[in-house]
Amino acid sequence: MKSNEYLKKLSGMSAEQLQEELVSAKKELFNLRFQNATNQLSNTARIAEVRRNIARIQTVISQKAE
Repeated sequence: MKSNEYLKKLSGMSAEQLQEELVSAKKELFNLRFQNATNQLSNTARIAEVRRNIARIQTVISQKAE
């Protein structure tokens, strides 16, 4: 999913949905790091992508808080 589409999806979510999305993204990042540490991860670029998505989610949460 492209970043613009993802941002539009995030901006349409409620605060609770954004928190759930943030929790699931953090869990996914943990699992990816665990797979990377045990040499089971084939696509290491996914880690950076998930980190950016977490930052995007946090940005939208802070924008909605204002």
